[in-house]
Amino acid sequence: MAYKLDEETWRKRLSPLEFQVLRQASTERPGSGELLYEERPGTYYCKGCGQALFDASTKFDAGCGWPSFFENKPGAVTEDTDYLLGYPRTEIRCSRCNSHLGHVFPDAPDTPTGMRYCMNSVALTFEPEDDGSDRN
Repeated sequence: MAYKLDEETWRKRLSPLEFQVLRQASTERPGSGELLYEERPGTYYCKGCGQALFDASTKFDAGCGWPSFFENKPGAVTEDTDYLLGYPRTEIRCSRCNSHLGHVFPDAPDTPTGMRYCMNSVALTFEPEDDGSDRN
């Protein structure tokens, strides 16, 4: 699968809100995301290309209105500086398809890394761990 897609293809693959967030670096409203209160074990993937980004064991309640993680999977994201609000913030993008995911802040003192990867729910998909309950 090619991940350098043209704008028209991205628009066909994504909902309007997903396109705004992933391709135009917008942000969903705080508290509106489906994955904010997800607590099951599993993995969070990029909505744009399906790359694994975060393990659920690194998710924590930062009280900010967006799913937050203290650590990403190695090599899964890239960082860039954005000035959209008039001051520098560290933007997080998928390393495979360059989709905007959210921002990272060094303000999570009660986590092993001290980092808060503040992600847009709409930029992620979640796959729960197989607990084996459907096996005989």
